[in-house]
Amino acid sequence: MSPCCCCAIPSSSTSNSSLPILPSLLQAKSLSPLHRLPSRIPATHSSPQCTAQATSSVNSRYLPKVADPFDETPHSKARSYAKLISSHCRSQRWSDVISVLASMIADGATPDRFLLPKILKACSELRDWGTAATVHGYVITAPLEVDIVVGNSIVDMYSKCGDITSARAFFDRMTVRDVISWTALVNAYADAGLLDVAQAMFQSMRENGVRPDLISWNALISGFARNGETGMALLLLDELQENGLQPGTNSWNGVVSGLVQNGCFDDALEIFRQMCLHEKPNAVTIASILPACSGLTALNLGQELHSYVIRNGMKMNVFVGGSLIDMYLKCGKSGFAERVFADLENRNVPVWNALIAAYADEDKMSEALDLLDLMQKDGFVPNVITYNTFIAAYARRGQKDEAFKFLFEIIRKGLKPNVVSMNALTSGFHHSGLNDEALDLFREMQLPKSFSTRCSSVLIGLLDVIIQPNAVTITSILSVCAGLKLHHSGKEVHGFILRNSFESNVFVSSALVDMYAKCCDMSSATKVFHGMKDKNVVSWNVLMAGHNYNEHPEAALKLYLEMLEQNFVPSSITLMILLLSCSNIMALRLGRELHSRIEKGRPDGCPLTLASTLINMYAKCGSIKDAKLVFDCVIEKDLVIWNAMMAGYSLHRMTTDALSLFKQMQQSGIKPDHITFTAILSACNQEGFVDEGWKLFKMMEDIFGVSPTLEHFTCMVDMLGTAGLLEESLDLIRRIPFRPDACLWATLLKACRLHSNYEIGERAARALFELEPQNALNHIVLYNIFAMSGLWDSASTMRNALRDQGLKMVDICSWIEIGSAIHSFKSGDSSHPEMETILAMWNKLADGMSKGGYVPQNIVFCDQGEVDPFTCYHTEKLAVCLGIIFLRANIPIRVSKNVRMCIDCHSSIKFISKIEDRDIFITDGCFYHHFKDGTCSCGDKW
Repeated sequence: MSPCCCCAIPSSSTSNSSLPILPSLLQAKSLSPLHRLPSRIPATHSSPQCTAQATSSVNSRYLPKVADPFDETPHSKARSYAKLISSHCRSQRWSDVISVLASMIADGATPDRFLLPKILKACSELRDWGTAATVHGYVITAPLEVDIVVGNSIVDMYSKCGDITSARAFFDRMTVRDVISWTALVNAYADAGLLDVAQAMFQSMRENGVRPDLISWNALISGFARNGETGMALLLLDELQENGLQPGTNSWNGVVSGLVQNGCFDDALEIFRQMCLHEKPNAVTIASILPACSGLTALNLGQELHSYVIRNGMKMNVFVGGSLIDMYLKCGKSGFAERVFADLENRNVPVWNALIAAYADEDKMSEALDLLDLMQKDGFVPNVITYNTFIAAYARRGQKDEAFKFLFEIIRKGLKPNVVSMNALTSGFHHSGLNDEALDLFREMQLPKSFSTRCSSVLIGLLDVIIQPNAVTITSILSVCAGLKLHHSGKEVHGFILRNSFESNVFVSSALVDMYAKCCDMSSATKVFHGMKDKNVVSWNVLMAGHNYNEHPEAALKLYLEMLEQNFVPSSITLMILLLSCSNIMALRLGRELHSRIEKGRPDGCPLTLASTLINMYAKCGSIKDAKLVFDCVIEKDLVIWNAMMAGYSLHRMTTDALSLFKQMQQSGIKPDHITFTAILSACNQEGFVDEGWKLFKMMEDIFGVSPTLEHFTCMVDMLGTAGLLEESLDLIRRIPFRPDACLWATLLKACRLHSNYEIGERAARALFELEPQNALNHIVLYNIFAMSGLWDSASTMRNALRDQGLKMVDICSWIEIGSAIHSFKSGDSSHPEMETILAMWNKLADGMSKGGYVPQNIVFCDQGEVDPFTCYHTEKLAVCLGIIFLRANIPIRVSKNVRMCIDCHSSIKFISKIEDRDIFITDGCFYHHFKDGTCSCGDKW
């Protein structure tokens, strides 16, 4: 290949060299002496000032003890330099390779086509764009012979430096390409998360008559696996075999490693078991699967793998050793981890980094700092990864000054912060609640030259490059926008995504869907979702969860059917989201179908996370017997399972059963937590259990060491208020060590409505008006308290204030499951196809209620004004009528509503349950109501 066809040099404005020892190489072949070159690149951490210095002080230990080789012919000089460069490559001293190259060129020697790939490999490993572009420029201007091997190395170099544009430009100019050329580009696109482009490139390779080899297949398979497309990775593994190739150990390793990187630890172990049936695991396999043991804290399996390494005489290299160290530390066996570390013969910087990271991840910063000191005393020099570990740890802890101190240390040591450094800061700040700082960093990453931030009180340093955000940065920032509901900022990030072609990255697009959903913009969320070319299960899960978040559970269930039609296999997370949807709308039939799917897909037993979700679903759908059956079928119950069942009993006001279960849990050796006490205190919210509630409240801290939270005080206020002890409730509020929130005052207001206490009710309402000025519901409850107390002037004043402020109720909606369909009724919407039949049924029921002595509760007020309750404007009445029409008499009617039932609806449905002799279950987001024979399970105290 002629040099002129390979001149795809990217613009130097993209980046500057972080190893700037070759700035003059882009000039003609006549290079100046070495003293004209900057001397910032460390060669064993000293800078070459001249040829002699570079030879003696930097690399003398590698030179043969003979006469000065540089006094010989240029060919002999080149050969000596080549040996030195090869030695540095074998030792992976990549910075020294570039340093020796500078000395070589200055001394008049020229690398040949056999040495060039090693030099380009050093640029690849350094991941430094500036050095890579400078070396490429030298190759062109020298000019040096560029064959296909050198060309492939250049493609790989730019790919590893994250400059896919330059890699592709060079690739397109290559007149001869082989399977290695194509594979390098496929791997580059896969690494960048551009899976559709990677797959298209792979297909183009085949269409151009180049047969993919096993390495090509492995690059594509591992790329999909690393990016969370594990289903596609497994399909490609099958396709590989259909094309006459047998997956090797590296093929399996790619899938296992990808699953582990995406946190799919159980799936990774399953693939590992399958692999063991076909291939013998190697050291890479062990190093890849051990993090799954760490993630699952599967100490026994980790120790079995450790034994396998020893039994098979497998070399305990730094990768296996590092993974074992991490596994033992994550499993709480720091002594074992330190023994493995001490037994490693060839410790290097990465294994020191692994041990430091393990302690930092466990928040043991003192030990991590001690290790950093020991590392340097042992002769090892910390690298950017070492400092990034501390940056991430301190950022997660919210200690931004300490995090910036280590960022400054990177710059002070002559190293260069990279995108991982910035990601460590942004994600850590988000994790610790420093969201403004995270957003500032994202903006300033895109600013040239000067890098200063409002996050720190000092100038951090001067960067001579722009650090471009990558997919990890973007997903982290979108998470910030989602958490804070920063719709406008999220749209700005969306614009950045489109300008920089990140929309094809499935993780970025999924995070974008989540951001719009959390900002209540489901239109944009759905639009982004449908624009995704490479959806995965995570994408579907995010949109389903978004529908649940925005109180559209029926849309989530509808999306599930679409997902099945497109042949996606639901994950455990999918099923949890769907079970929550069923809980929200009392879709018991569909919930049972999902339960059946879980049992068929997991014959060995239901995972605890799904079991607790099933218990919750059955309880909220009114089938406490099914909830107890799931509970009883779980052999090894954890705290979450006990809490779920206790919350179910609390919801059904089965206080005796909840207290009995609490005692059983203690007898089983499970220690209660704050969630346990929230459930058990809520269960005591019944007449006759106030003393028991106080006893449990005092036991929390005295016996179990659980400090009461605001939620627990709210439970106590609810318990006292429901019992009519309103003064005691108010006194407790005065004494709590927290600032009362809206939930606590709303709980007291509800109790005041229940007992028609307008004095305390007005005080609670005024506090709510300050905390939630836009919530019309608080005004309506206070209006009803005044009206029920006969204070019509006060009621009228409240009504006028509501209208003057222009407050509106939330969109009221009720749902009912009829057969395989979910029917929804929205306030003010009469578009249901059965509306005429429903109203006819209501007229019939209203007539029966009137004859039965029903007195309309005409003091109820809604945002449309006072209404005649017999006009059936309230959505749960419409849903109940539909259930009576289409459900058999022996089937309970189950209705879900998104706001608390009004007095009239509650009273009228009691009458309907008696007239129709039906069991009617209604959950209203606040209480669970079981209407039967004219009574309600809540005892009219909701």
